[in-house]
Amino acid sequence: MSAPAWELRFRTPVSFLPEWSPSAPRNAVYVSNESGIWQVHAFDTETDHRRQVTSHPVGLVDAVPALDGEGVLWFQDESGDESGHWHVQPFHGGDTTRFLDGVPHGWNEGLAQAPGIVVAAISDRDGFAVYVSLDGGDASVLHRADTSVRLGSADGDGFLRGALSADGSLLCLEHAEHGDLIHPALRVLDPRTGDTVGEQVDDGMSLSARCWSPVPGDQRLACDHEREGDTRPAIWNLESGEFAPLQLDVDGEVSAADWWPDGSALLLQNTREGRAYLYRYEVATGELVSIPTDPGYIWKARVRPDGRIWFLHEQGHRQRLVLDDTGTELVKLGERAPAARPFESWHFENPHGQRVHGFYVTPDDSDGPFPTLMFVHGGPTWLDLDRWHPEVQAYVDAGLAVAMVNYRGSIGYGREWRDTLIANIGGPELEDVNAGLADLVARGVADPERAAVGGHSWGGYVTLLELGKHPNLWICGVAGVPVGDYEMGYDELSPLLQEYDRALLGGKTPKEVPELMRDRNPINFTDAVAAPVLIIIGRNDSRCPYSQAMAYVDKLAAREHPHEVYVFETGHGSFDVDERIRQVGTILAFLARHVPGVHVQEPAATTAG
Repeated sequence: MSAPAWELRFRTPVSFLPEWSPSAPRNAVYVSNESGIWQVHAFDTETDHRRQVTSHPVGLVDAVPALDGEGVLWFQDESGDESGHWHVQPFHGGDTTRFLDGVPHGWNEGLAQAPGIVVAAISDRDGFAVYVSLDGGDASVLHRADTSVRLGSADGDGFLRGALSADGSLLCLEHAEHGDLIHPALRVLDPRTGDTVGEQVDDGMSLSARCWSPVPGDQRLACDHEREGDTRPAIWNLESGEFAPLQLDVDGEVSAADWWPDGSALLLQNTREGRAYLYRYEVATGELVSIPTDPGYIWKARVRPDGRIWFLHEQGHRQRLVLDDTGTELVKLGERAPAARPFESWHFENPHGQRVHGFYVTPDDSDGPFPTLMFVHGGPTWLDLDRWHPEVQAYVDAGLAVAMVNYRGSIGYGREWRDTLIANIGGPELEDVNAGLADLVARGVADPERAAVGGHSWGGYVTLLELGKHPNLWICGVAGVPVGDYEMGYDELSPLLQEYDRALLGGKTPKEVPELMRDRNPINFTDAVAAPVLIIIGRNDSRCPYSQAMAYVDKLAAREHPHEVYVFETGHGSFDVDERIRQVGTILAFLARHVPGVHVQEPAATTAG
């Protein structure tokens, strides 16, 4: 039996943007799923020779080259709970060994390299620590904290450009000492002594390090700030102490992505309503020049030593590609994915008269109404984008319209929009999702009698709340790796996720906000759930732990409410393509049983998990 189009889209290989060291740009490293599980690959950019470096059963997604280009480094997680160690293998093949003696097992908070120095940040049950290795020696502790400390630009993964300066004389940390995880501050240290060189704190606002000037001795750090409401770039000169926001006449949010090699210009990325645009900013003159790209989203962009831009680009209906600014595809992994439906940008009003943005996708160009899945994104400080999303397209193939709402709490729409959820989780999201459904019904897109709700992670949390607090809206629900019992799950979270929870709850733990928990914890509303529900749970999940999700399941089972449970053996998500296909196949079959008009073509063959 031939595989259906939705399965083939999952099997179409994609990759992350190749990472290279400024000291050895020829030898790059990338991560892809071309083997069926996300693994690390070495890439000679001059000969185009590529080889698979790892064959790890869980899968790997965080990898970089060594500074001299002669090694491949990756962070290895053995169980799926996202904690582990750094490993290294010679670039052209050889034995794998542990990297950075002296750094304990824990959760990765960033790795940075510069001449004569390597820095790693790790969190564990004892807190957060920054380790430094000088001239290849054992690593020792430079800094410890009870609150979140990460290397600058750690959120971007890969070869961190916002942590160590080009010559290794300065180290930037993003920390929560003066605020919280959602509003980090910046501190620059001498990484050899630990002495503070500079501080930036914007109370109630976020600061993030993006990239140091690539010129050795140049102490300019490109940062992002929120002083204007939207994210905007600035240049912090550690030599003079000046923090200079860039003056830009551009709508939406703008971040510094990279420098040109001579330090004369910055590559900027602009995100407007879930689509991305690139610009070159001349530092001396302030001139802003648009760099043409197709519509869609750009996950990462970097400037090569020859001045070319490499970037990772995708669209709702077109798979992810590694491109340069001439349109050349740089890492060709296989056949193109089957045709898919485009994402339609969409606006509506919520009950407070605020304009909400999102995307929806319909099964065809005919008039509705269609059976509809309100598919809620995770985070919550994340957003839905015009991006390649095989899961969404699988539901569209089955006859569903799929709607994605960038509810209050999402990023990309300014500081105030994002921070609406602080000390108020589980309220604004539901209002905005429900307003989106009502708008689609009014447009004739959605059939209110055939509306389902689903999502993963925070989207799973919203799904369970919807089913319990608005049971009459939904014909069924799908909660992937959800928060089912908010209070119970807190103690089992990774240290960084505990910090994130406290930030969302206004600086408190779940037990310290009992009134909020009574109204916003899904397990308190299980008795009101009327629709069938499918719950997907990761055995080793350190973000939405197994035990709290099963506690929610047990409450449904106690009242013999129709529900199904699918448990997989890794963590918050799977890096195994077969496992993802099994999960989506399970969801499609569930939707077909409960939503009239949904039709499913079974996957060709997958082994039991």
